[in-house]
Amino acid sequence: MAKHTLHAAAAAAALACLSAFGPAQGAAAGAAAQPAGTGPAAPSARFVPGACPKTPEPIEALSTARCGYLEVPENRARPGGRTIKLAVALIRPASAKPAPDPVVFMAGGPGADTFDDIPFLIESGLNKDRELIVMAQRGNLYDQPNLACPEVDRANEKTVAHGWDAPEAKQLLLKAFKECRDRLTADGTDLSAYNSTENAADFADLRTALGIAQWNVYGYSYGSNLGLTYLRLHPEGIRALAIDSLSPPQVTMLPWGWSSAREGLDAVLGACAAQPACKSRYPGLDKTLDEQVTKLEANPRTLDARPPGDGEPVKVVLDGGTLLNMMVGFNVKPVDLPAALEELGRGNPERFAQGRAKDSVQPVGLTAHGLTQSVACAEWVPGTAEPDVLAAGREAFPGWPRTVLAQTPQLPFEYDVCKVWNVADNAARHRVATVSSVPALVISGTFDMKTGASYAKDASRTLSRSTSVLVPGIGHWVVPQSKCAQQVLASFLARPTAPDTSCVAGLTPAPFTITPK
Repeated sequence: MAKHTLHAAAAAAALACLSAFGPAQGAAAGAAAQPAGTGPAAPSARFVPGACPKTPEPIEALSTARCGYLEVPENRARPGGRTIKLAVALIRPASAKPAPDPVVFMAGGPGADTFDDIPFLIESGLNKDRELIVMAQRGNLYDQPNLACPEVDRANEKTVAHGWDAPEAKQLLLKAFKECRDRLTADGTDLSAYNSTENAADFADLRTALGIAQWNVYGYSYGSNLGLTYLRLHPEGIRALAIDSLSPPQVTMLPWGWSSAREGLDAVLGACAAQPACKSRYPGLDKTLDEQVTKLEANPRTLDARPPGDGEPVKVVLDGGTLLNMMVGFNVKPVDLPAALEELGRGNPERFAQGRAKDSVQPVGLTAHGLTQSVACAEWVPGTAEPDVLAAGREAFPGWPRTVLAQTPQLPFEYDVCKVWNVADNAARHRVATVSSVPALVISGTFDMKTGASYAKDASRTLSRSTSVLVPGIGHWVVPQSKCAQQVLASFLARPTAPDTSCVAGLTPAPFTITPK
């Protein structure tokens, strides 16, 4: 559930924040929050107006934004402990006559920069008819504290010169995580308090602090996990829940990444086989994939490849694990994947080498790796072990080399990282299905290799008023990539119990890239 990768043009979209609360939102900023079902809140749970963040890429409407911080306890189990500040933006609706119930957004990751998602949300119409509320999850960029790990970003830049599971890569990452942990805890940060239970309580506090009687929730990837947790623990005031690219809490465990990778890859290769031009040009892709993973794992290739932009070529190593992770992470786009595999089979690895070179340029300090690991190590890893990951890998990709299957896609060396990170186990109280009659919209993409589309069923079966939508040919985080999904979401927010899903019926994957023979 790593950060999404979408078209770069959306990064220039504008942000506009709320200048005054609507009638249904009542209370003034700065009022103390009252978490749902808990009685009066601690004085520290309050919204404090403040300046909007200075983002790396300017967001035009931040100059007129209404922003601030939500102050909450770092650890609600420790009364009188320190408080933390979470960055909040209130985005004005485009409509002159908006609906009274806003939408609150829950970002993916965990640890991805929430404010960076705002242009995608605006382009997708989330603020068309209602206010859009964005809060950086605890520990995120613009929060106090910020659980960024520049040490890890710099290590990731160096790992491209090593195999996916190489001892050198492992040493680089473990050293970086230890340095980050030591630095954060030296400042008094309680890393065990950065989990989904506390995250959900933060959003409950935000609603009451802003005086909002009722709102709608939209989250993708980890945000779907958090949204379901929030609905389970704090259902008061939730009008409707829309979740995109699902990772249901009850099934999200480390071995789970393998079945998602298999499902998404099968969908891409199956869609190629269903398009006559793709099938004719690229026959036998399943066999090519198996052969190349095995071949590269036995004999990795070292190449020079140029990262995006004007950067100088860097040394990259392609082995079987790297090949798989380039596909899962969309370093090679699904539309180009058949061509890339066919070229690789003919001895031309350039597309994959360039995809790997992308990782040599990291946005240092923008991702809260501390939040990522605190959630993963507390909620996804407990109760599983390395043999479970290997077994899940062998079930998904029989015959692939053991060394490829021993590491969960996108999260290499995670058991060793969690020993370093050393946070309290939160799995028992988190891995619980959400049972609710609140109207829900469940959106998945067939090409999603990070959160497989079939996992939507795990959430839907206990949401008695849910509508499920499967969008063909779309990968992770569906709404910004699909006009139809945007229409369905808008319809759902207008009529949660009767959304119009008719546009989905005629959808097919876009044509794949066809190269000359």
